[in-house]
Amino acid sequence: MSTPHTHAPSAAAGAPTDTCGACDGPACATPVSPGAAAPAGWARYRVPTMDCASEESEIRHAVAHIADIRAMTFQLGQRTMAIDAPMASVEQAIAAIRKAGFDPQPVPEKGAVSTSDTEAGSEDHDHDAVSEGAWRLGGALLLALGAEVLGFFAPDTQVWKAAGLALSAAAIWLAGFDVYQKGLTALCCGRLNINALMTVAVTGAFVIGQWPEAAMVMALYAIAEAIEARAVDRARNAIKGLLAMAPEVASMRQADGSWVTMPVASVALGAIVRVRPGERVPMDGVVSAGNSSINQAPVTGESIPVDKALGDPVFAGTINETGTFEFEVSALASNSTLARIIHAVEEAQGTRAPTQGFVDRFAALYTPAVFVIALAVALLGPWLLEWTWMQAVYKALVLLVIACPCALVISTPVTIVSGLAAAARRGILIKGGIYLEEARKLKAIALDKTGTITEGKPKLVAWEAFGPGTDAAAAEHIAAVLAGHSDHPVSRAIAAGLGSNSVEAKDFKAIAGRGVQAEIGGTVYVLGNHRLIEERGQCSPALEATLRTHEEAGRTVSLLASETGPIALFAVADTIKVSSREAVASLKALGITPVMLTGDNQATATAIAHEAGIDEAHGNLLPEDKLEAIKALQAKHGLTAMTGDGINDAPALAQADIGVAMGAAGTDTAMEAADVVVMNDDLRRIAETVRLSRTTHAVLWQNITLALGIKAVFLVMAVFGNASMWMAVFADMGASLLVVLNGLRLLKKGERK
Repeated sequence: MSTPHTHAPSAAAGAPTDTCGACDGPACATPVSPGAAAPAGWARYRVPTMDCASEESEIRHAVAHIADIRAMTFQLGQRTMAIDAPMASVEQAIAAIRKAGFDPQPVPEKGAVSTSDTEAGSEDHDHDAVSEGAWRLGGALLLALGAEVLGFFAPDTQVWKAAGLALSAAAIWLAGFDVYQKGLTALCCGRLNINALMTVAVTGAFVIGQWPEAAMVMALYAIAEAIEARAVDRARNAIKGLLAMAPEVASMRQADGSWVTMPVASVALGAIVRVRPGERVPMDGVVSAGNSSINQAPVTGESIPVDKALGDPVFAGTINETGTFEFEVSALASNSTLARIIHAVEEAQGTRAPTQGFVDRFAALYTPAVFVIALAVALLGPWLLEWTWMQAVYKALVLLVIACPCALVISTPVTIVSGLAAAARRGILIKGGIYLEEARKLKAIALDKTGTITEGKPKLVAWEAFGPGTDAAAAEHIAAVLAGHSDHPVSRAIAAGLGSNSVEAKDFKAIAGRGVQAEIGGTVYVLGNHRLIEERGQCSPALEATLRTHEEAGRTVSLLASETGPIALFAVADTIKVSSREAVASLKALGITPVMLTGDNQATATAIAHEAGIDEAHGNLLPEDKLEAIKALQAKHGLTAMTGDGINDAPALAQADIGVAMGAAGTDTAMEAADVVVMNDDLRRIAETVRLSRTTHAVLWQNITLALGIKAVFLVMAVFGNASMWMAVFADMGASLLVVLNGLRLLKKGERK
């Protein structure tokens, strides 16, 4: 069994472990794995206004002075944080966080309520807050417009000036109370963040007599922030929408055989649940009666329905399309495969990709630099450019508003989250932004054979009877009887390929390591391998040549023989998947070198690789040999991925730059062991991941260019042209919305065709 592993980030992507994960400064509180769920016993809180890494940084700074805080972890996608500390220190931390302008609310321990209940309550709270905020912002905008109208048309008297001042002040109070609260806190702590810039800019405009403009700036800024928050939530909640696909109730069988509808949260492990055609499967389980065709798109990304029969797994949220069936519950509603997918994506959203780390570090330097430039404009403008002091101060304030790094800071997380959600919708679970970004750099990929390139289930692919007088039908029936009484995988494949029959037999006997034997119709027959026939002295040069042909093609051969000699030959092979050839061709088209690694013999490895279109194959490999093969590929090609089942290939998966587990729907170990999990067996998903990674990288840099480019143009206009504070707000708001909408385009990549 494999163990979970982590990869050390590359030098370009990594950051020192003794720095704060949010602010890139000295560790404010000991971080744990970014985005990881809090262990039991930690104090968990929901922070409704914690939208991005900048708020996380402010919270970390707010508690930096409190002793005994052992660790903190944040999940920005859920807007939750957790603190590992004695209760007295937790209370101090919450007080400090509230003083910093946030309102953390306790979250019940997991198990007290279901995940869906917690999320539903949070969403209801958010909906109420949004409704209240919309009225408040709408009122602020109307008041700001009233102040502008008075400024343009009202007589220049003290009464009308006082009225304009009152309207402006009311608009600023309605729209900017939260901004002022956070901005003043940041300034008192010596931090220059977005809220601090807006606080200084609006206050400055108000002081120099630009009341209407100050009010309009604050109203537009608050509205823009609200629009951005809703757009970002769309990306964050894209995958959570899948959870709603699982029904809230299930039809469960009672002890007396009757059926009762009850909440899924009350259904225990081992219970029998019934699903009718057209209904969604409410929980994970194993089919115990009936059969049907199920649309598994929410879990595996497959748009083609999958036939299910006795013993097959079914997953919560999938759609029953044809027959009624019953299944035995194998996982509680809160631990279904769908719930674990969503949880893993939420954890991945809490981690930061290399580009996001770069942007955060850049913004940490950019904001103070802009403040210094604005101060220089205000102080030096009158001396160097013959501006009046009022003109210089106004231009400096405009520059501050334009330079707000909202668009820059928000450009990366919304893109990364959209990419992760798009992948999850396609049945590709990417465990962090770093892997989403790094996948574009892959140069080689090692592919395990069994279950990855091939079906992983031996099948009878060919058989033939020997001799002109041989009764082929009789030989088929005899072989089916012998194979049906063996539990060897090759015999089971022969039995499945030939079907059942009514031939009577007696005195069955297993020949260890060779095959089986039985008496049928008074004649003793054997069904065994090449070695058994050789030991019986029944091999001929012609038969040896035939066997060699099959073995070179990667087939395992069994021979049916009587005392007089061989009667028939049966060739079994693990056939390649229909999608494997296309998948390998797609990887090659992307410039990635596929290499097959397998424990099977070299002849089989070569044959399967040739059939799949792979030029390099290595056979007879033990797990430690695969590990060395990955090291060799990394030395030869560079960034290398390993694709396996997530269990037997653990050493190679751990050594690879990106570990990919195949067909892991419902498998806890595989989901933990790899960096990327393909929820079905489709190898083509790997090429899709690489293409998504390249698109994501392109969108990231488009957003960074847009954010900085628009700001650069308006900064020049502010200093040398006639840019007003209105223009400044529209520049900031426009750039922010552009990068958000551009990032959200990635969600289209997740739509199934």
